[in-house]
Amino acid sequence: MSILSPCSSQPSAHAEDGVSARLAGPLQPLASLAYNLWWSWQPGGSELFAAVDEQRWNASGYNPVKLLRDVPASRLAAVSRDVEFVARSQALAGALVEELRKPWAEDTGPTPQKPVAFLCAEFGLHASLPIYSGGLGVLAGDVLKEASDRGLPMVGLGLFYRRGFFHQRLDRSGWQNESWIESNPEELPMRLEVDAQGNPRLVHITLRGHAVHAQVWHVQVGRVPLFLLDTNVVQNAPVDRWITSTLYIGDRAFRVMQYAVLAIGGLRALRMLGITPSTVHLNEGHAALASLELAREAVAAGADFERAIAAVRERVVFTTHTPVPAGNEHYEAQELLDLLGHLPAELGIDAQRLLALGRPHPTDASQPFGVSELALRTSRRANAVSARHEEVARQMWQSLWPGVAFENLPITHVTNGVHLPTWMAPEFRELLRRHLPAGWMEGDARAWAAVDGIPDAEIWAARRALRARLVDYVRTKSIADRLARGEPISYVEGAARTFEPSVLTLGFARRVAAYKRLQLLVRDPDRALALLRGPRRLQLVIAGKAHPSDEGAKRLVQRIFGLKGGEGASSHVVFLEDYDLAVAHELVSGCDVWLNLPRSPLEASGTSGMKVALNGGLNLSVLDGWWCEGYEPQTGWALPAHPDLGEEAQDAQDADALYGLLEREVVPCFYGQSEGEVPCAWVTRIRASLRKVGTTFTTRRMLGEYIERVYRA
Repeated sequence: MSILSPCSSQPSAHAEDGVSARLAGPLQPLASLAYNLWWSWQPGGSELFAAVDEQRWNASGYNPVKLLRDVPASRLAAVSRDVEFVARSQALAGALVEELRKPWAEDTGPTPQKPVAFLCAEFGLHASLPIYSGGLGVLAGDVLKEASDRGLPMVGLGLFYRRGFFHQRLDRSGWQNESWIESNPEELPMRLEVDAQGNPRLVHITLRGHAVHAQVWHVQVGRVPLFLLDTNVVQNAPVDRWITSTLYIGDRAFRVMQYAVLAIGGLRALRMLGITPSTVHLNEGHAALASLELAREAVAAGADFERAIAAVRERVVFTTHTPVPAGNEHYEAQELLDLLGHLPAELGIDAQRLLALGRPHPTDASQPFGVSELALRTSRRANAVSARHEEVARQMWQSLWPGVAFENLPITHVTNGVHLPTWMAPEFRELLRRHLPAGWMEGDARAWAAVDGIPDAEIWAARRALRARLVDYVRTKSIADRLARGEPISYVEGAARTFEPSVLTLGFARRVAAYKRLQLLVRDPDRALALLRGPRRLQLVIAGKAHPSDEGAKRLVQRIFGLKGGEGASSHVVFLEDYDLAVAHELVSGCDVWLNLPRSPLEASGTSGMKVALNGGLNLSVLDGWWCEGYEPQTGWALPAHPDLGEEAQDAQDADALYGLLEREVVPCFYGQSEGEVPCAWVTRIRASLRKVGTTFTTRRMLGEYIERVYRA
């Protein structure tokens, strides 16, 4: 039986025992729902679990497994007698059964017997499964959801980080402190792959000259399984048990061991499970060692190394997600050989031939080994994640193909998109459902043209409702954050008056890194404070984490945090701590304008602005990444890119342009009507933005392009 068949897509009984045993007959459908993340992007899914016990639902981190394990039996008994609730749960569970019975799409290239294997270091599927840090993981999660929706045979491969990414807490000075909370797998929506005797099934990888063992966890994402490798098993030495402990762990040796477990162990896990992928998709260079594992397998079957690598290229595709050096890691020769010194012999080559696959210039023995270079040299298709990024990637790696003209370099692009059912708030989804004909969720441009017929007042009412919800969220979270920092009572209580539901609301939320240029917001404090305090003022919500080892980014967070101390600004600017998927959902749905200020050309794509646009928000961004394709005069505002300027000149020019756009265009457009009236010019921009993003920047279009131009090519 294929692991992609509906019958094998459900968690095994032992994974559900603790939950099922607590549920009375009418509530049994909740168990199957809790163990399949499909519920998380269905209308009414979150509301169903919240209705069990809203306080515990919130405290669980929106985790249905933990909720159903922890809720008192008396409450479950009461819910089981609620006829309306039981009907809702049975209807949603029945819809899941029907979803799992659907046939897989035909003529996509991959088949249930030979699916796409999608390898990524992180997956941002839902806040309840904290194995992600940012945009790469969220994009990977959206890919699996879209594959399930459209019936593309796919399996995901990743790592189970028990500590995940760090939690952020600011002290009263604004300095970031980090902490880690270890996840209990018994409380997560996943099961362990076991053998006939109920013992964990283990894969074995040779690292540093000895065997390392990994067990395999199974997360079901609609119809698509995600397998997560975990080295925290008793068979391993203490150091090896730590390999998969922490996402993007700081120690380089541990990090490259993680990449080996992901890539080599991941493919071995598929073999153990009886899965033979038609295509191995390396989503960023972290998984590049998978090419060497495929080559090793071919050599073991009798091929010589050159034929083995040629065969690998027929099966591997590679997506590069960033031009930033930290995302294209390099390792010294000895670092790699200390880890995988046995591999050259297994490939039938010497160490220098192996290292040449990853060197920017293969014959230069002084150069380090790059994971992105390895992926590029061993894949049949390579793609960037926007049209602009394609140009940048070709410039970066042109030397890998000496003598090939720039326009003929084998790097193309598939611009990123976002999963509409996940990221569109219920208010906007219901608005469009009422007014748009069938096909709008699939990106049909004719269906989206009907946006022009939605009355201004209805669009504006939806936006007001989402902004008001964000204001409530900001107030509640600000009180909690301030209490945790030990702020004075007067300042804590002032959070209840933070933000106003009628004020233009700007958002800036992303990983804090130098090239994201959060500092532009405070480059001219006087102009910034004037915008915050003016008669037609704005309010600003900021969120983001600095990497624990990035002291400069931490100082930047502290500087931005200090903006609240400006006279009259404390109630109009907030920094929300511990940015994660739950916070992101609130921000992208509630903000009126999304700021994105990358240093061009370092923003490969970006996706948060697409999510904002799906909820009627507008973008103000540097013309880089996806915004080069998304910007039109009516869809938002653009800052010209100045990649040829020095950093200081670029920052000065862009900061001045940012403040100027806010002062002269954004604020007047938002407040352009008399008080209480609908700002028609603003709503016109919302319509243009919705049409553009709804037809172009979703995973529906994106995965369709991967099928046509990458998987079937």
